[in-house]
Amino acid sequence: MENKKTKILAIGDIHGDTGLVKRLAERAKKESVDIIILAGDLTMAEQSIENIVGPLVSTKKQVLLIPGNHESAATIDFLSKMYGAKNLHGYGMRIGDLGIFGAGTANMGPHSIGESGIAKLLKKAHGEVKDAKRKVMVTHIHHAGSKSEMFGFKGSKAVRKALEEFQPDVHISSHIHEAGSMEEKFGKTLVINVSKKEKIFEI
Repeated sequence: MENKKTKILAIGDIHGDTGLVKRLAERAKKESVDIIILAGDLTMAEQSIENIVGPLVSTKKQVLLIPGNHESAATIDFLSKMYGAKNLHGYGMRIGDLGIFGAGTANMGPHSIGESGIAKLLKKAHGEVKDAKRKVMVTHIHHAGSKSEMFGFKGSKAVRKALEEFQPDVHISSHIHEAGSMEEKFGKTLVINVSKKEKIFEI
């Protein structure tokens, strides 16, 4: 168990697209993934929570989720409890020697918790998995200075600081639709933007 690789499907910015969710559920089963990560903006301004999490949980995969800037932390907490998914917003999760931790929202919009809020939650979440041999960090917003900024939206300094301090093996973000599927390296960390374009990887 300690050295077994974990197969993860990550996606963000679903925005209530039930057709996309249905396709993701099928792909998760076909590819035999272990974990599905939803990196925020599951809804469109909280108008569309039906048939988003349920079909993914029904695949019998572990589903992890964080809020984006289109839904509140309370909505994500409700959905996670309703469907038996894991809320990663300020929390960590251990699977063998793998630790996954995260914090959602962005530094904009009505659900923003600001840079200090993101920093505080990432620190708390990392504390729950700090001894893990392998780590995945999940945020909605990209880090300051990332390639995703080429589309005009500044990244988060708090996320950048967390990358520098915690040095996860993989960092999943979304938020910038045009940057979907974009990858880059930040030190030892592979940074993947999964906005509307899922990524399957093993760690």
